[in-house]
This record gives sequence, structure tokens and C-alpha cells, in this order.
Amino acid sequence: MAQVFPRAINKLPLILGAVGALAPAVAGAFVWYYFSPRYTDVGYQPTQPVPYSHKLHAGEFGIDCRYCHASVETSAVANVPPTQVCMNCHKLVQRDSPKLEALRVSAQSGQPMRWVRVHKLPDYAYFEHRAHLHAGIGCVSCHGHIEDMETVGQVEPLSMSWCLDCHRNPTPHRRPRAEVTNMKWTPPRDPAARQAQLEQLGPVRPPVDCSGCHR
Repeated sequence: MAQVFPRAINKLPLILGAVGALAPAVAGAFVWYYFSPRYTDVGYQPTQPVPYSHKLHAGEFGIDCRYCHASVETSAVANVPPTQVCMNCHKLVQRDSPKLEALRVSAQSGQPMRWVRVHKLPDYAYFEHRAHLHAGIGCVSCHGHIEDMETVGQVEPLSMSWCLDCHRNPTPHRRPRAEVTNMKWTPPRDPAARQAQLEQLGPVRPPVDCSGCHR
């Protein structure tokens, strides 16, 4: 009887067996990367109701972060500015710009602006802005160079492993408290000057156990 299948088909069980053995590892690697915050969250850049440019305000104009995010040093959360803060300038500056129509409507109606949140941790993770700023952690460590962004986007994964990397070694991210909002700050090259800065800040012991962030 003539062969129906070519002889090479005899290798098919071996090929299927190898694929079956590798499939769990490939699937695990796929999920590990493509389901991680570094892939799903980094780069998130929603459209806001008003095209607010941090590059213009924080970059070119040099407005300090705390002018808009006024309670960031005293609150567990970083507040978004109320409409009146924006109108302090825009009653006079670009007052008729069509891009600011939503802002003017908010000011006239008393209804707050509905800004779209960019950085959001899960509800089961506890995080305090004031504790990090008090420890001398600069805004740029978590939010990136906001002063260069036309539209704010997420640049760090804010994942548990990413947070733990800093908690285990916070020293590279610490700076004088007066410089936490200075996006251009760099540590001094002189080791003695750097050590003096850290001593002035005082020691920190960020928690690395589960209860530190999951309360």
C-alpha cells in the first residue's frame, strides 16, 4: 500500500510534545510582561477637559508644583487645583481662548472641573504623599519630568516591585526638602556634600513588609 503521509510526519508527536512542554513557560512570560503595569500603565496619557500644558506652566514659566497642588506636603493625597486657582491667572491671561471654555463654564457655574486622573494606585495599597516628600523624595522620581510634558502621562509602573526597589534603597532618590519640586535638581558630585545632605534629612526606614502598604 502506498504511503498516505510523508515520512517527516513521524516527527509530529515530538514537535507537539516540545511545544506542549514550552507552552506554559511561554504563556507565563507573556502574562508576566504584557499584563504588568510596566506594559499596561506606562504611557497612559488621557485627554483632559482643558489642554493644560505642564511644559508651559511648570517648564517655561517655572511655576512651582505646590502652587496648584497646594496640599501635597500636608495631605496623604496630591490634590488637583480648584477652578479658582486657574482663574487667578486666566481672568486676565488668555481670557477669551476657546481652549479654556470648560474652565470658564466651571467658574461661572460653580461646578468643579472633571480632570481625568493619571496616576492611581489600587485601593488596597496605602500611599502618603506627605511622608514621601518629608523623606526628601522628589516629584520627578515618581512622575518623571513633568516640566517637559505637554500632556501628562504615566512614566513609571507604580507596581509593588517598583516601590520596593526604592524602599530597599531610597538614598539615590532623596534630596533636600526645599528641592523636592525642583525638576532640574541633581545631587552634588562631592561625596562629602552629598553625605551632609543626607545627614541633614535624617535616616529613613521605609517598610518592606506587607503591612507597610497593605493595611
